[in-house]
Amino acid sequence: MSTPIASWGDDELKLTDRVSVLVGAENGKYPSGNSIVVRGRAETMLIDPSVCVVDRGGAPVSVDVVVNSHAHEDHVAGNGTFASARVMAHHDDLVGVQSLDGLLDVFGYEEDELRQENAIKFVEEYHYAPRPDATGFGDGHRFDLGEIAVEAMHLPGHTRGHSGFYIDGGVFFLSDIDLTGFGPYYGDAWSSLEQFDDSLQKAREVEADWYVTFHHKGVIEGRAAYIEMIDGFHAVIDKRHSEMLEFLAEPRTLAEMARRRFVYRPTVELSFATKVELRTAELHVARMLERGEATEVEPGLYKAV
Repeated sequence: MSTPIASWGDDELKLTDRVSVLVGAENGKYPSGNSIVVRGRAETMLIDPSVCVVDRGGAPVSVDVVVNSHAHEDHVAGNGTFASARVMAHHDDLVGVQSLDGLLDVFGYEEDELRQENAIKFVEEYHYAPRPDATGFGDGHRFDLGEIAVEAMHLPGHTRGHSGFYIDGGVFFLSDIDLTGFGPYYGDAWSSLEQFDDSLQKAREVEADWYVTFHHKGVIEGRAAYIEMIDGFHAVIDKRHSEMLEFLAEPRTLAEMARRRFVYRPTVELSFATKVELRTAELHVARMLERGEATEVEPGLYKAV
């Protein structure tokens, strides 16, 4: 049984004779994304099938294996579209690909209204389909597709299993290290500030001809442009940290920090914004305490020193 084939026309951007980008709406602006097709002599791989892939009815070629960079709704949207293809994700995020409950756990949604709201949203808007047959891979796993290979690079922080991929021919897929001015996102239960820092340093060392992000920036050509972008992206972490320290000139709780908003603008209305702000503040305060930059003046109340 073959997987669905759809016409992409000019929205398929060919980087090499075997690697192309399926450019999502508005250059992959969330909730769309930029998916990667790798055509091997033996097998064809699709990395991160976006909602646009679902909306178009498939990829421009029959797909043998679907690889998810991590377990977030926009990156696994097309898993159900390619029912006859194998599906793989990093071991640490595999549960989010295998079941809807696993995906909700990745975000840290409790058994409450927000969990139910997102369960419905992921299915109805992101076409989530569980793949209990999905299998895992680890850092350095090499997918040999025949005359071209793809190597997984574990880049956790955004999620526990978030991974990038180096593709023969000089293409590096960064997934949600998206290089935007918004900066790194590490506001979920399975996010880690320390791991994201380390992953950005690791990703910076990769030499390629093309760097591809799932969202927004899309294809970046040349290392000089890439270095400028990833350094600016990384700098947002220290900027947030400094702003939070300044806010803690007076004793504050995590809830007060969340209301102040250091990730989203106050005008942004998202049901999960408070949860993200709380998690982000929690991670930065833990860093401050470890560095001796702040102290807990009483339980749950923090002040810069």
